[in-house]
Amino acid sequence: MKEQKQLLENIISGIKEKKGKNITTINIKDIPGAICDYFVICEGNSPTQVAALAESVEHVVKTKTQESPIRVQGQRLAEWIGIDYGDIIVHIFLPEKRSFYNIDNLWSDAKTEAIPNEE
Repeated sequence: MKEQKQLLENIISGIKEKKGKNITTINIKDIPGAICDYFVICEGNSPTQVAALAESVEHVVKTKTQESPIRVQGQRLAEWIGIDYGDIIVHIFLPEKRSFYNIDNLWSDAKTEAIPNEE
């Protein structure tokens, strides 16, 4: 459990390092059939920033925990990049893609936490 909390904190740190916005964590571990324990969702303003956010998350997590993602998807277009760490899946969106897919509201019965934007 401590390792999972450390992983979650390092993912958020990697997002903040590149000025990711509107970070939300969704705790879905108590929901039957959930594919992981947490979603971390955030957004970048451009495909370049979305790609930089993904690279930062991978770098911070690897440096601090020695963990590598199981899979990373979406790097080619960088409109929505998914990073799978097994128990935690990171979604990095362009704002319009985040709004369109509305993942934040799919798990309305889960515990969510909004992480304040850093100015």
